Amino acid sequence: RQVAESRERLGQHLDLYQVHSATLESGVLDDGAVLDELARLREAGLRAGLSVSGPRQADVVRRALEIERDGRRLFSAVQATWNLLERSAEDALDEAHRAGVQVIVKEALANGSLTERDEDAAIAPRLDILRAEGARLGVGMDAVALAAALARPWADVVLSGAATPDQLRSNLRALACVWDEAAEARLGGLALDPHAYWARRAGLPWS
Repeated sequence: RQVAESRERLGQHLDLYQVHSATLESGVLDDGAVLDELARLREAGLRAGLSVSGPRQADVVRRALEIERDGRRLFSAVQATWNLLERSAEDALDEAHRAGVQVIVKEALANGSLTERDEDAAIAPRLDILRAEGARLGVGMDAVALAAALARPWADVVLSGAATPDQLRSNLRALACVWDEAAEARLGGLALDPHAYWARRAGLPWS
C-alpha cells in the first residue's frame, strides 16, 4: 500500500524504497514476508534500502548486509545517523560502502545540536570547540559539522535537513570548507557514548 502511495506522488522519480528506522528489536529484518516483497519490488526495478536508528545502528547495518534473496544482497542502500556527537556506526558504514551499498548520512547536525541554536549546558564545551574550529575555517558551526560528514570516504550522500533558505545557504558553505588533519584532530573527540547520545536525542523537543 505504501509503495502505491509513494508511486502516486513521485511517479518515475521513485528509485529507492527504504524501510524506516529498522532496528533488531522491531523484527523487520527477520520478517520473511516483508523481505520477499522487497525482493519482488527490486526485481521490478525499485531499489531496496533501510534507515537505521538508535545505539545499535552498526548491528542493524551488518545484519542487513547479510540478507540475500535469489543469491543477491537485498539492500542496496542504508541511511544512518552519523555526526560529530555520534560516530558509533562508522565502521559498519565503511563496511557497507566497501560492499557496494550506498551510504546516506542523516542527522549530520544532530537534530540542530551542532548549531548555534543549541543551549544545552551538557554539551556546551563541545560546542565551544566546534565554534572555534568554525572560526579557524571561516564558516559556521553547521558547515563544519556537515564538512565532517562529507569528509567520510564512505559517505555517498549527506542530507542537510535545512528548513529555511538561510539555513540552506549556511549549510552549503560546507562545500567550500577544506576539511584537514587539524580539524579531524580537534573535533575527533567530541563524540558522546552512543547510549547517552540517543537518550539525549529522545528528550529533544520536536516541532
